[in-house]
Amino acid sequence: MVGLEVHSELSTNSKIYCGCSTKFGQEVNTQCCPICTGMPGVLPVLNRKVVEYAIKAGIATNCRIAKHTKQDRKNYFYPDLPKAYQISQHDIPICIDGHIDIVLSNGQKKRIRIYRIHIEEDAGKLIHDGSPNGSLVDCNRCGVPLIEVVTEPDMCSAEEAKLFLEKLKSILQSIEISDCKMQEGSYRCDVNVSVKKSDDLDLGVRTEMKNLNSIKAAMRAIESEKIRQIEIVSSGKKVQRETRRWDDEIDKSFSMRSKEEETDYRYIREPDLPSIVIDQEWIDSIKKSMSELPEERKNRYISEFGLSEYDASLIIQNKEFYRLFEDTIKIVDKPKLIVNWIIGEIFKLINDRNLEHVPIDPPKLAELLKYIISGSISNSVAKSVLVQVLDTNKSPSEIITEQNLGQINNQDQLREIVKTVLADNKRSVEDYKTGKSKALDFLIGRVMRETKGQGNPQILSKLIQESLTQESSELST
Repeated sequence: MVGLEVHSELSTNSKIYCGCSTKFGQEVNTQCCPICTGMPGVLPVLNRKVVEYAIKAGIATNCRIAKHTKQDRKNYFYPDLPKAYQISQHDIPICIDGHIDIVLSNGQKKRIRIYRIHIEEDAGKLIHDGSPNGSLVDCNRCGVPLIEVVTEPDMCSAEEAKLFLEKLKSILQSIEISDCKMQEGSYRCDVNVSVKKSDDLDLGVRTEMKNLNSIKAAMRAIESEKIRQIEIVSSGKKVQRETRRWDDEIDKSFSMRSKEEETDYRYIREPDLPSIVIDQEWIDSIKKSMSELPEERKNRYISEFGLSEYDASLIIQNKEFYRLFEDTIKIVDKPKLIVNWIIGEIFKLINDRNLEHVPIDPPKLAELLKYIISGSISNSVAKSVLVQVLDTNKSPSEIITEQNLGQINNQDQLREIVKTVLADNKRSVEDYKTGKSKALDFLIGRVMRETKGQGNPQILSKLIQESLTQESSELST
């Protein structure tokens, strides 16, 4: 049984209780003030936008929104949170009793219940390799606003956890409250795992693994912990309730400490912040202002653009993908072609080069696709041009013109090349005549090589077949 605690940093310009910037990657300890560093005598002021974003998250995940809520101090030893307590929410979170539906590999839907969503401040960052005498603290992240999404233990595999994390990520990005950049720590999760016999009513003893910052790491951690706990239970021993640290490099977890009970946090109501009152009018106005949810977007793509459910599902998972699709289709009305290039070549480039962002803007992609649609360049040439657009930042037209990459459509010119290739590849010609259809693909490939990829493949296929048919007729005569 798997439950998740997902922490997502909110995309506000300033922190949750002060005016310091939330910009990522700045010089250490340059984005902090007496409030977020916990100096004596300071008073926090709640950022209204944080509450608004939490309400958006609750609406998007089918939660009930609390009309009256508050904030609490969670007392704990935080070496990277100078005031030694975290302002969070204890017994009255902003959002409760929600759910997200995921689609399993067999096509069945499964509902994952959301226990609560609450707001809290992030801690700072410990730097362990900057000094030979100990760890250093960067307080830039102190006070960056978070929502924590806590699920019920409704997932039964690493794959289900992956589907949930991907679905939640796409929702938060779609409603534009978090960029969910896992590599920057703005979307991370704690994983709770327990095992039990299938006919047991009670859950097993759970363990928790903290701050997993990639979906793949979360999946590996779940699989490893599942095996570890099954081995313990099968040998007649008991699983200890504890917090463990996952080492992704060696695929192994290590015990950190025994798991705290709720009373260990010594929650008290935050005395420096008033109650939060949320009326229905505010909820309704937020709901009206919200952008399209992933499921709504998928259904619109299917009905409006004729995309398959598979293609639409892939596109909506990534905010940059669906924005590229929507902006490109305004220039080139070829939805299927655009989708094929986004989930094919562009996705491949992102993976191969480990890119964080889509490497081409809509005008350049549209320009490239226009060359393909007009028959001016072949698909293989277009793939090469796409790579060069990324490497040089030039437009497709500049690259095609400079390198004379235009597609050869002149039939007389191509016929001469076909004649030469057929003469040099007699064996493949004979194979084709005896019914080996793959020989035609080989001959087309040879001709394409002779034309440096610029020959129109449809015309070449036609000319080769005509030449082979004519040759067979002459031999028969």
